[in-house]
Amino acid sequence: MTELLMQTVLIVFLYFLAFFIVATIIKNNSIVDMGWGAGFVVIALATLFLEGSFAARNLLVTLLVAIWGVRLTYHIVRRNWGKPEDFRYAKWRGQWGNLVVPRAFFQVFMLQGVMMLVIGYPIVLINAYPAAGLNFLDFFGLLVWVVGFFFESLGDKQLAEFLSNPTNKGKVIQSGLWKYTRHPNYFGEATMWWGIFLLALSVPLGWTGIISPLTITTLLLFISGVPLLEKQMMKNPEYREYAARTSKFVPWPPKKKYGSIKMK
Repeated sequence: MTELLMQTVLIVFLYFLAFFIVATIIKNNSIVDMGWGAGFVVIALATLFLEGSFAARNLLVTLLVAIWGVRLTYHIVRRNWGKPEDFRYAKWRGQWGNLVVPRAFFQVFMLQGVMMLVIGYPIVLINAYPAAGLNFLDFFGLLVWVVGFFFESLGDKQLAEFLSNPTNKGKVIQSGLWKYTRHPNYFGEATMWWGIFLLALSVPLGWTGIISPLTITTLLLFISGVPLLEKQMMKNPEYREYAARTSKFVPWPPKKKYGSIKMK
């Protein structure tokens, strides 16, 4: 297990080092977002083949991570390809000045690498041990993962379709899954990692894998996901009305007392 963890650390370091070199050359640090989902696929496949255990639970977690990672990578690459550096990274570039290269290395690429190692830890745990067969916890974890994947993938699809319609420019999406939560994609991603954690509970030290869903949920809900986006969106009066009646994270029926919002 320790050897596999160390190998994973090296793989993740080299992976983000490659992204850092490319980003420095093209002066666009936001390409790191394109590598997020794919990085977990690399971890899953690398640990599966390095350990050489192809039992049911090992194959299942690798398959689930691959499905999620490939879809997310395709979605982000399609959304960001050919566009200028994301406003968050562009802002940091201006603030960091002459120190942009070393600070980007540590505060963008290596920091994401550390987060990937922490969040991907249950994958390493599962692939480090041969599975004796699937049990109730595995099937429950699979169900939780499917719910999360549904919310993230459908939420992304609905938002992309909404934004692609020119008549929706300046408006706020309030239909589909977005009627019940302001961030169905973030909720879905966190839920998927809770599902992966449940799969890890059947292997030795599996309980330590709880660091993964706790970390991603905390990041999305309190640090880098919801807060950054809502700080920007709350400048829109329509979004403030929408936020007043719509659940922030966990899907829930909207508050009826606010009524419907008329589009101007």
